[in-house]
Amino acid sequence: MIALTITQKARRMSEPDFYYTIEKPSVAEYKERGSKFIAYAFPLNAASEFKNQLQQLKKEHPKAEHHCFAYRIGIDGNNFRSSDDGEPSGSAGKPILGQLDSKQITNTSIIVVRYFGGSLLGMPGLINSYRTATAIALQLTPIVQKQVEANYTIQFDYTQVNEIMMLLKQYQCTIVRQEMQLFCAITAGIPKRSLQDVLYKLKELQNVIIEKAA
Repeated sequence: MIALTITQKARRMSEPDFYYTIEKPSVAEYKERGSKFIAYAFPLNAASEFKNQLQQLKKEHPKAEHHCFAYRIGIDGNNFRSSDDGEPSGSAGKPILGQLDSKQITNTSIIVVRYFGGSLLGMPGLINSYRTATAIALQLTPIVQKQVEANYTIQFDYTQVNEIMMLLKQYQCTIVRQEMQLFCAITAGIPKRSLQDVLYKLKELQNVIIEKAA
């Protein structure tokens, strides 16, 4: 586990209802002494998504010698992973993860594809190259603040659709899934800061069933 800086600790204590992540994917290329480093940055919501991202890039770059990466998910800082993929230990994954931490962002993955150019870079050269390629990719996509949400499934009669939708819109909830039939079901991401208010108002309605989503 990587120790948090004072700034990171202060941010998480003062803004526990929000986190910072990248707005959209980006890609950057960095060359050093003949080697080419292509860094891909992706928004990430679950570790299961990362496997698909990595497999896709391995298909796109089958001749690359290394596919190094790091990702972090969640606001507590504990869910992260990094890999040197055959590079010397600590020369790739750690510098990539360090760039995520330096910008205090989460729910983000970075995959750096390396094509070897014939000249040995040494440990300092590799660290600098992976760090620089990652930094450029992160500069090419905006860092945005997002609300921490809790997912709940709300079941209700079709006649209550307008009332339920207006309530969710009022509190800026995210619609994750919805099924509109005679008896409807909506899975909504409810902002943490508004969670108690939304649940209270939903419980006041008749014939509405509320369950914490998995």
